[in-house]
Formats: sequence, C-alpha cells, structure tokens
Amino acid sequence: MFLIEQARWLAPNVRWMVVRAPRIAARHQAGHFVILRVADRGERIPLTIADSDAAAGTITLVVQVVGATTHRLCSLEAGEHILDVAGPLGRPTEIEKFGHVVLVGGGVGTAVIHPQARAFRAAGNRVTAVIGGRSRPYVILETELARFCQAVHPCTDDGSYGFKGFVTQKLAELIADSSNPVNAVITAGPVPMMKAVADVTRPFGIHTVASLNPIMVDGTGMCGGCRVMVGGKMLFACVDGPEFDAHQVDFAELTGRLTAYREQERYLYERVRSANESGNGHAGGNGEGTGHECRLDAAVKGLTSAT
Repeated sequence: MFLIEQARWLAPNVRWMVVRAPRIAARHQAGHFVILRVADRGERIPLTIADSDAAAGTITLVVQVVGATTHRLCSLEAGEHILDVAGPLGRPTEIEKFGHVVLVGGGVGTAVIHPQARAFRAAGNRVTAVIGGRSRPYVILETELARFCQAVHPCTDDGSYGFKGFVTQKLAELIADSSNPVNAVITAGPVPMMKAVADVTRPFGIHTVASLNPIMVDGTGMCGGCRVMVGGKMLFACVDGPEFDAHQVDFAELTGRLTAYREQERYLYERVRSANESGNGHAGGNGEGTGHECRLDAAVKGLTSAT
C-alpha cells in the first residue's frame, strides 16, 4: 500500500498527488514512469513521475481523468492509499548539453517535461518551456517550470492566457529567432500535438524527441501492448522508450492503437459513474467500482465553477 501524502486539483479533471514511495524516489530520473493499480482486480495504468524527493521518499503524479481507473484514482484524498505502484520504469531521458533546449508540453504532458527541465538546466543548457491548454484553467505547472527555465511561454487556444494559438505556433516563432537558435526540442502531450511538433522541426533538422503514450499493461515488454513503429522497426515503449526520435515515429500507427479500445473504455467508465451516482458503489467487471463512493464529480464541478 502506498500512502497519498498530498492531493489537490491542478485543473479541471487534473489531479496532483504526492505519494510515499521511497525506493522509487531514490532511483527516479527524468523520463521514468510508474505503473499502478488502484484496487484489487483493477487495471494497471502507466503514469509519468512528474517529480520526486529522494530525501522525503516521495514521488509526484499528475493524473487526468480519462476513464474508470483514473476516475477512481483522482477521487482519493490525502491519507488514503494506492494498492500498487511499480517503478521506476522505462529508459530515462538522454540528458546532454545541447545549448538551447525547448520543452513543449500539452495538457498533462507538461508533467513529463517538468523533471526534464531541471535535468537539462543542471547539464548547462538554456531551457525554454512552451506549455499549452485550451483555456487558462488547463495550463498547468507554469510556476514549477519557471524554477528551471529561462523562459516559460503559456499558450491557450482561446487566447484567455498567454500566447493565443497552438504550442506549435509559438515553437515556430522561437525557431525563427536567429538570435537564440534552438538546438533540441523535447515534446510530450497528445499524439496530434507531438506529430505537429515533429513536422515543425523536421525542415530545420532540429533534434526532436517525443515521449510516447501507447497502451501499457506490464511495463516489462512481455505483453506487447505498447509496441510502436519507429524508423520502420517495432519497438516497445515500456523498455525501449518511452522517448523516441520524433522524426522516426509512425504517429498514424500509434493513433490507431490508442483508439482501438475506446468504446470499451467509455462503456466501463459510464458503468462506474452510474454505479457511484446510484450509491451502490458496484460496477462489476474489473472491480474498480466496488465498495467506493466517489467524491470526484462534486469536486470537479466546484473547481470548474471557481475558475
């Protein structure tokens, strides 16, 4: 059992959780992730480690509600427990002194670039972050990134905060600034965004790395669920990645795999929500709804109305 020491809302449907996991915290590097189970018979889900404190023995997770398991996880409060947390998993980010590194994060992908910002800055790079959300409440970790970045550029689709437009448009502006050449770009977020970032940097030959987010089950390469095509070769994101050369990634294949079970995920999510709303706390199936009265919906409504 892993104790949740802190839990708060970063944005609508996005939860910040500090979890006591001393062995993981002691070995964590930028780029690592964990796989966790919320309850017995529950599914295993991968989550990026957004931060760690080896002295305190804690790791930080940033979780977006997208399905039944994340719905259950985000309803937990400080003082409650997560059943299993396994990690650190994956290959760490390759940290080099490139010169000027631009980190591009979209939505909860911003959690991925947070530890990278610290690592690239420590390696002697100039670090710039470009972070995006559809409106101001969805732009996260700006203050945290500012501790390590020389500049942080928030972007919103509707122009309610920062730069009005997509992160790729801001990235193109930075690349066009010849007074401060961009030497490397690291990106994490929705697949269409990462593909667009790769399309922006490709004509300039800028070294570009994408943190991929395929379906994962075991995190050891045995299940094959996280296979991705990179440079015409089949690789496994959990052991070969999750970070790959963005110019070599087959984003169309990745998109197809991510959407393969969307209907089943939506069906289970609705069953869990219905069970919680009816008060019987039982959705059957994988056990994610068993014996649990969810507090998520009221909390999210309160946060949304406040912003």
